[in-house]
Amino acid sequence: MVISDPSQDGDAVVAVRPMLTDDDLNELFSASWPGHRLTSFAPLLARSLIWIAARRGSRLVGFVNVVGDGGAHAFILDTTVHPDERRQGLGVRLVRTAAEEARTRGAQWLHVDYEPHLESFYAQCGFRPTAAGLMRL
Repeated sequence: MVISDPSQDGDAVVAVRPMLTDDDLNELFSASWPGHRLTSFAPLLARSLIWIAARRGSRLVGFVNVVGDGGAHAFILDTTVHPDERRQGLGVRLVRTAAEEARTRGAQWLHVDYEPHLESFYAQCGFRPTAAGLMRL
């Protein structure tokens, strides 16, 4: 499902659960995350509640994944915006779209873990800080 049409506002096309290839995702992640290793995303997407992607033309420029517990909780993972597209509101659009879509699928709580330098970004998306625990396995 396409959420926004670039012919109306000049922005990237944002879509819910669009077809994505490993090449699409690996190209975006390689540009965005130093040290990214080529991977197969099919097993990850198979376990996802939803994913939201943004394209400008044929190029994937943004992605966010949402996994769920099968109940009230959903989790934002892998929020990624191509470096050429950052600081223009695309990441916020992706996360807000993900939140709305998770809500329509029954989630009542949306969680995200982030590093301190991303606190203002996630605040713009509607999150508030909360205490949590983390264990490296």
